Amino acid sequence: MTDDILPSLEDQGVHQLYPKGPNIDFKKELRSLNRELQLHILELADILVERPSQYARRVEDISLIFKNLHHLLNSLRPHQPRATLVHILELHIQRHKQAVEDIKRRREEARRLLKESIGTLEDTNASFVLK
Repeated sequence: MTDDILPSLEDQGVHQLYPKGPNIDFKKELRSLNRELQLHILELADILVERPSQYARRVEDISLIFKNLHHLLNSLRPHQPRATLVHILELHIQRHKQAVEDIKRRREEARRLLKESIGTLEDTNASFVLK
């Protein structure tokens, strides 16, 4: 699990902006942090125009949001290979099903051709016997 590999933000001395626990809605939290980041960047632009000497606090806030985003994205890493593997296996299953259907279709076609051939041979044998 990521607990063994990825230390928590608190262990790194960083305030965590998203909820703790195993049931995190990653998509929701990433969107929330992204919106917050956009807001802070706009506020930083305003501060740089109006009060340039007070930019340091906004830069710290933006840094904190980036650290939280980075940590949240790194928390997703173990899920990515699993999701990729599931997708690959689903593609393999789909290809195998198509191959089986193709084999069944060809088998039926071969049976039909054999029946036609047997019918033709029987007709030919019957015409030889009558002569």
